[in-house]
Amino acid sequence: MMKFLSLYTLILAGCLMVSACNKTNSQSTDMNDNPLFSPSALAFEAPDFNAIQIKHFRPAFEAGMQRELEQMKDIASNPDPPTFENTVVAMEKSGQLLQRTSSVFYNLTSAHTNEKIQEIQKEMAPKLAAHSDNILLNPTLFDRVKTLYERREQLNLDTASLKLLEDTHRDFVRAGAALTEEEKERMRKINERISSLTTEFQDNLLAITKERAVLVRDVTRLDGLSEDRVAAAGEAAAERGHEGQYLLTITNTTRVPILKNLNDRSLRRQVWEASAYRGIGQDNGIDNRPIILELAQLRAEKAELLGYPNYAAYNLDPQTAKTTDAALAMLTDLIPPVIDNTEKEAEAIEGMMHNEGIEGDVKPWDWNYYAEKVRQAEYNIDQSEVRPYFELNRVLEDGVFYTMHKLFGITFEEREDLPVYHPDVRVFNVYDKDGSQLGLFYADYFERDSKRGGAWMNSFVSQSRLLHKQPVIVNVMNIPKPAEGEPALISFDNVTTMFHEMGHAVHGLFSDVTYPSQSGTSVPRDFVEFPSTFEEDWAIQPGILENYAIHHKTGERIPKELLDKIIAARDFNQGFDTQEYLAATMLDLEWHMLETGEIPDAVQSFEEQALAKYGLDVEAVPPRYKSPYFAHVFAGGYAASYYAYIWSEVLAADAFAYIQNQGGLQQKNGDRFRKYILSQGGSREAMELYKAYRGQEPEVQHLLERRGLETGQ
Repeated sequence: MMKFLSLYTLILAGCLMVSACNKTNSQSTDMNDNPLFSPSALAFEAPDFNAIQIKHFRPAFEAGMQRELEQMKDIASNPDPPTFENTVVAMEKSGQLLQRTSSVFYNLTSAHTNEKIQEIQKEMAPKLAAHSDNILLNPTLFDRVKTLYERREQLNLDTASLKLLEDTHRDFVRAGAALTEEEKERMRKINERISSLTTEFQDNLLAITKERAVLVRDVTRLDGLSEDRVAAAGEAAAERGHEGQYLLTITNTTRVPILKNLNDRSLRRQVWEASAYRGIGQDNGIDNRPIILELAQLRAEKAELLGYPNYAAYNLDPQTAKTTDAALAMLTDLIPPVIDNTEKEAEAIEGMMHNEGIEGDVKPWDWNYYAEKVRQAEYNIDQSEVRPYFELNRVLEDGVFYTMHKLFGITFEEREDLPVYHPDVRVFNVYDKDGSQLGLFYADYFERDSKRGGAWMNSFVSQSRLLHKQPVIVNVMNIPKPAEGEPALISFDNVTTMFHEMGHAVHGLFSDVTYPSQSGTSVPRDFVEFPSTFEEDWAIQPGILENYAIHHKTGERIPKELLDKIIAARDFNQGFDTQEYLAATMLDLEWHMLETGEIPDAVQSFEEQALAKYGLDVEAVPPRYKSPYFAHVFAGGYAASYYAYIWSEVLAADAFAYIQNQGGLQQKNGDRFRKYILSQGGSREAMELYKAYRGQEPEVQHLLERRGLETGQ
């Protein structure tokens, strides 16, 4: 995908550190005083957050768009016949001011935002959409690209260059370059409106996090939570002016992690309902449903203009799945064994409930609580016994970094001289096995009110030999911050997520491509989660787990008996986990398989019908995300692509099984993975990369084994 397009399809990130965010005014900034107008003088062009102020963004965006349009005009009006160098490569070199500004701004808007940042985001969203259209709908520019595309076999281009030309032509066509002028004008309006709506949806979600937080006055209702979690809830309440009370925040998925620990059933229900009924205007709150319906209509119309039956068909065309039929075939094949496993899990959970005198079927606010009790009974695991062995810094250094060193030979060294956008952010030099520096890695792990839910990786600077850039990568998560002075003891789910996000990070750090459009994670959406999911499985390997699972007080390594239990319990509750994911995936596809005349009037009834269609309408197992807070598809880049996680997991499970057969955690195995997958970015077709690495296409059986979901189990 062309670099000026990829900015608007990422799941966007955050703002600036508080000190910078307070330095605002509406005056224009001279380019000599604006640090965004030239590459940063810091190492690897890392953003200078000490110098960047909010007032710098508007003029940098405006100048960046103007400058790129001038560059594109020069390319389009070049009197010389089009060549790969004077057209496609020239386009790759253009827009660096806009790219630099966007990479800072949009990598930050989700991580640490405020009202002034959101104002700029709302203002720029339609302008940037229009700017992209001004390039991709330019007929003269398209003619040059089309001429080269039609002569591509005679150009003697290398593989990466040929793919760049083909992708560039495809991007123009998919943007509407071949449409009539009237159709192009309609496309511009659609894109502008979609951009505004997705920004509004994202801003609403941040506000909803505050709106739906549950305030608890009586500390006894928090029975079951650890002392550090109670203390953190007290500090969160105090920060919002509720001294002496306790605040339970609602972010990310329908399932709220603390539900597995809260003994108070009425509070569990209150917390679950606060999560599940987000964004529907309850109690005169924020209502995202009108946005969803309009987005569905606009996306369907866009696809229709471009000759596709629906938006899902349009969006899957350049993915590795290629068609909705291919994606649906894989997903629907999974549903029967998943439901079978979930029903068995429900029987065990309801048996535990009945033993405690709770009659009736399991409710969604009960599932994780009693599932945890079943886990303890079956595997004799007490999470309060486990968490002391997972202290965040040790997990990072002796788990994640240790694994990356063993597998790839790289090392991480913390540095404190570079400015960051929030005091919680840490920065590390990343050194290759020969001692040369690959780039920089930023880690931002703790949750806060100014950060959206979830976890993600993004790039402040993307690698490119053409532009002489080395990577500056950031991982962002939402781990509950401990009370002042207390250790950050984390769940094993968060441990796994740290490994997952580092998989994205090394995909960016190991990038070794010429063109910026092909750098790092610039791969199909249903391939991008493959390297990250692949890294997850190292977290559970005994030789790695025992290296970082060390008691934060005693310094003792995790006992083998407890370690064995954790590994054995890995497949526990996988029916529920997979079913809630599949339910969300099917919602996404059903929304985006709608044609223009099929948009429903009501969001909730459409959800019910969509889930029932696939037998996924189970009260106790709601979708991982319901539509009103499904950020991936209504605010991020995963519209009609949420299936990508499990599609990528097929690749990851197959690749991990393969590497274990080759000797496991050895640098020769890491080197092969780096050579054929991580270093290549989008320079070759994704499945070609996989087959070059693996020697064959993936086998789905390894996914079923990974999740413990084999039929008949």
